[in-house]
Amino acid sequence: MMSGGNYTTIENQKISGSVPAVSDPGHVAVKFEDSNLETFPPSEAQGKISGGSRPPRDADDTFSKPGSGSDESPPSGWFRSFTIAAYKPYFDVDTSDVLERIKDSLFPFNGSFSEKTASHPDLYGPFWICTTLIFVAASIGTFVTYVAHKIQKKEWDYDINLVTWSAGLFYGYVTVIPLALYIILKYFSAPSGLVQLFCLYGYSLFIFIPALCLSVVPLELFRWVVAGVAGFMSATFVALNLRAHIKSSGERWFLIVAAIFLLQLALAVVLKIYLFTVTV
Repeated sequence: MMSGGNYTTIENQKISGSVPAVSDPGHVAVKFEDSNLETFPPSEAQGKISGGSRPPRDADDTFSKPGSGSDESPPSGWFRSFTIAAYKPYFDVDTSDVLERIKDSLFPFNGSFSEKTASHPDLYGPFWICTTLIFVAASIGTFVTYVAHKIQKKEWDYDINLVTWSAGLFYGYVTVIPLALYIILKYFSAPSGLVQLFCLYGYSLFIFIPALCLSVVPLELFRWVVAGVAGFMSATFVALNLRAHIKSSGERWFLIVAAIFLLQLALAVVLKIYLFTVTV
């Protein structure tokens, strides 16, 4: 190579390009290993990339199970009660099953509801029964009150407290009463499943939906009869389905069943006074 001034000339240099160059015996060939580009990511990490670093997983796979390098584990014990997965089996029920259980609640003298739901109690039916009751109670109560005011030509104002009162009554009753009964039965050495009690009491309230609809008839005696029949059927449904189980608690089983029956009748009386009665 000769240089002159600011220019450099190249002599006897072989430049490889599109035209193949003459092989040089002293040339050291660089050989690249074959790589499998059809498989991504590679089965084994190469170079400085550690095996613990993996490409991002699919979105669905990420949320369905923890990553391979994650130390997180599913919650257990009491912590599992605060997860959605713990309650998912109780809402996994077919429409035919819900309708069958509603039909059983309308025929309370069979007393076979607890046996049918022992292996698979649900919370889906009780939740929607209570929600429907709140809507029906608020709408029917508002409609009956509105008509009564219009007939007597008096000013009518919508009572928003009817919705909150109905929600507190039905949701509270179907939650607090089964929980209290669960503790009492456990004390008397006749424990019952808490979810099964929720299921039983939830379906026992279905009879009040048609009863509330019949309360639009403007006859006070008729409303008392409807509330009484609905309360009697609901109380009989709960008492007969718990009687066989509570008998194992000893001689006091009759008192417990009687208290359950009377408490359900008391609910019907409360509904009659606050929802079936129209005051102008």
